[in-house]
Amino acid sequence: MYIKTNLNQNILEATRLLKPGTDEALFLLIGEEDSGIDPPKLIGDLNQAKVNFFGGFFPALIYGQESPKSGAIAVKLPLSRQPLVIKDLDKDTIDLSAVENYMMPCGTSKCTAIILVDGLTKNIGGFLSGLYDKVANTVNYIGGGAGSLSLKQKPCLFTNKGLFQDAAIITLLPLAGSLGVYHGWAKLAGPLVATKTERNAIYELNWNNAFETYRNIVEADCGCSITADNFFQVSKGYPFGMIKDDAERIVRDPIVVGPQGELICVGAVPENSVVDILKGEPATLIRAAGQAAMESNIVKGELIEHQLIFDCISRVLFLEAAFKEELEAINAGLKNNDFTGDPFGALTLGEISSSGEGYLEFFNKTVVTGVLYREHI
Repeated sequence: MYIKTNLNQNILEATRLLKPGTDEALFLLIGEEDSGIDPPKLIGDLNQAKVNFFGGFFPALIYGQESPKSGAIAVKLPLSRQPLVIKDLDKDTIDLSAVENYMMPCGTSKCTAIILVDGLTKNIGGFLSGLYDKVANTVNYIGGGAGSLSLKQKPCLFTNKGLFQDAAIITLLPLAGSLGVYHGWAKLAGPLVATKTERNAIYELNWNNAFETYRNIVEADCGCSITADNFFQVSKGYPFGMIKDDAERIVRDPIVVGPQGELICVGAVPENSVVDILKGEPATLIRAAGQAAMESNIVKGELIEHQLIFDCISRVLFLEAAFKEELEAINAGLKNNDFTGDPFGALTLGEISSSGEGYLEFFNKTVVTGVLYREHI
C-alpha cells in the first residue's frame, strides 16, 4: 500500500498485514521529502509491535505510474531469513563472514535476495564482488541505493536492529524471480582508459586529467561551458559506460568534480577500465525501460506476488517531464493477466541486479525490474 500522510501512525497500522512471530516482514520504502517521519521513533514503535521490518529512505518512490517524493510504500514479504545487515561499506575490507550461512539454499527453487545499500558509501563494488564470490548465481539479486538527492550522506537504511549509514541490507525471500536490466544510453566518444582511479573517483583518463579530458569531449557536443559548479547539470546527460563483453555497458554517473580534477562517480570504476562517454536520447531511454520490464515479465501461469522497480533518479533529472512516459512504458511492459497488483519500488542512487545469469553488478542510470513469484509444485 502507498501511504501519503501521517506516516508513523499509518505505517504502524500497516503492521496488521503481518502476523507477529511469523516469517514475514514489512518492506518499507520512504520518500526522503517526508519531513513528518521520525525514524528512531518509527523503529522503536515497530519493534514494540513485534514485527519484522526493513527498508530505506529514497529520493522518490514508484507506485504504479506515480513517482511521489514523499510518503511511504509498505508491503508484506515472506522471509527465508531475517534481514542481514552488513556494515562498514566505506572500508577497504568488509566482513562478509555471515553471508555464506545466510544465503544457503532455501528450497528447490532459486530464491531472490533484495539488496539495499547506502548509495553514497564508497565501497559498494567491493561489497557486491565479495557477496558474489561467496554465493555466485545461486540466488536472484535485485535492489538499489538509498540516500538523498542532495548527495549529502546520512543514515538511510533500517531494520529491527536500528538505523544505518555505510551499510547494506540483504533480505532473502522464498520467491523465484525474473529480472530485466536495460539503460538505453549510447556511445558518444571512446574508448578511453581510466588510467588512475581510486574506488569511485577517476583521476586520469588516457593518462591526462580526468575533468579536462571529459570537459573537452562533452563541451564539443553540448556547445556549453562546463565548470565544477555546473558540472552535474551537464554530466547528467553524459555518463561513462564501462565496456563489458557481450553485454550492455555498465553506466557510471559522474556527479562531482574533486579538488584535483578527479571525477567522483556513483559506484566504483576499477583502474585501467575501458570506458566510453555516453549520451542519451529520451525516446531511446524510454524504449529501454519498457524493454527491461518486458524481459522480466516472461512469467506465465505462476503465482506472481510482486513486481519490483528500481529506476535511477538521474534518469528523472535527464528526462524531466518525459519521465512520465518512462513509467508508462514500464507499466505496459509489466502488464500481466496473472497479476492484478501495482508495480512498486523506488528511484534510487544506483541499481543492483545480476544481468541474466551473469555477474552481480551495481548500475547507474539504469532500469531494473523484477517479477517475484512462487513456482507451482
